[in-house]
Amino acid sequence: MFEPVDLEVDRSKFGRTRVVPAAPSPTAPADGTARLRISSFAVTANNVTYAVAGDSIGYWRFFPAGDDGWGRVPVWGYADIEASSCDDVMPGERFFGFWPMSTHLDVYPTEVGRSGFVDGVAHRADLPAIYNRYQRSADGADVDAEALTSLLQPVFALSFLVDTWLEGEAMFGADTVVLTSASSKTSLGLAHLLSTNGRGHVIGLTSTANAGFVSSVGVYDQVVTYDRLPEGLGEGPAVLVDMAGNADVLATVHRHFGDRLRRSVRVGMTHHDALIGPSAHLDGPVPEFFFAPEHAQRRSTEWGPGGLAERLSAAREGFDRFAVGWIEIDRRQGADAIAAAWNEAVDGVADPRRGVICSW
Repeated sequence: MFEPVDLEVDRSKFGRTRVVPAAPSPTAPADGTARLRISSFAVTANNVTYAVAGDSIGYWRFFPAGDDGWGRVPVWGYADIEASSCDDVMPGERFFGFWPMSTHLDVYPTEVGRSGFVDGVAHRADLPAIYNRYQRSADGADVDAEALTSLLQPVFALSFLVDTWLEGEAMFGADTVVLTSASSKTSLGLAHLLSTNGRGHVIGLTSTANAGFVSSVGVYDQVVTYDRLPEGLGEGPAVLVDMAGNADVLATVHRHFGDRLRRSVRVGMTHHDALIGPSAHLDGPVPEFFFAPEHAQRRSTEWGPGGLAERLSAAREGFDRFAVGWIEIDRRQGADAIAAAWNEAVDGVADPRRGVICSW
C-alpha cells in the first residue's frame, strides 16, 4: 500500500498540475463503504472536454478538490477493492468505471449486483447516473483488453449515441456528415459507424499533421485539412458534428453551408483554447450541445433494460476489430508521466495512433 495522492488541475489553466496528498482517510473505510486503489486509466481528448465542461455540466463535482481553484479531472479505467466495510463488495475485486486522477477513491456501494454497483455517495446523487455505475471485471482479464476498454468504451459510447440519433432523425435530410477533430477516437468511432451503416458521405476535418493518419484508417470518404477550408466541403445538405469547438472552423463551415447545414451539434471541445463564444453569430442553425447521458437515458427507455448495453456491445466489437489495426498502447507510470500525458492531451499534440494508459 502506498500513500494516497491526487493529481489536480488548475481550473483556470488546464496545463498547470500539482500532486497533493489525498485528504486523510480513516484506517478502515466507514461502515457501508469501500476503498479502491486505482490501477490504470486512459487519458484522451475526451478528458479535456470534461475539464472544459467542468462547471457547465458538473464534471468538477464528481471528485471535489480541497481548493476551489483546482479540480480532479475524471478518467475511465480500472480499480481494485483495497478495503471494504460493505458486505457485498470484497477486497480484491476489480471494477471498471469513472475515477479521479488519484491513487484511491472511497465509494458507497448501492444497488450491488452481479454486474457491479452504483456509488451512492451523497454529493453525486444529482449528477448523471451513467457516471456513477461501476462494472465488475472478469477474473483474469487480459491487460491489453482492459486498455482497449478504458480507451474506447467511453468515447465509442458517445459515437454510438450520435449515430443512433442521426439514424432516428433520418440524418435530418442531409446526405453529408462533417466531423471535426477527425483524428480523435470519438470521431473515428462515429465515422466507422457511419461508414459501416452507409449513412451518407463522411468528411473528416483535421490538422495537416494528422491528415496522413486520418486518410489511412479508411473510414472517411474525404479528408480536408483545416487550412484548406472551405474547399472540399461540397454543396449538398449536411450535418456538422463538432468535436473541436474551434471558433474559426465552426464559422467557416457554417458560412459555407448556410441554410444547407441541417444541424450543427457540438460533442467535444478538443480545441478548448479557441472556443466560440455563446453570443457569436453564425450562419445557418444555432449549434446545440449533444449531452450523452440524456440520449443514453432515452435509448434505455426505448430499448428496455439491457437493450442499450447489448446494442452498444455488439457495435463495439466491430470498432475494436477496426481499432486494433492502428492503435498502439502507450503505457505511462508515475505522477510525472501522468501529468505529461495530461498536458499532451490539453495541448492537442498527442499522437492519434497511440492510446495512453496511465498508472501510479
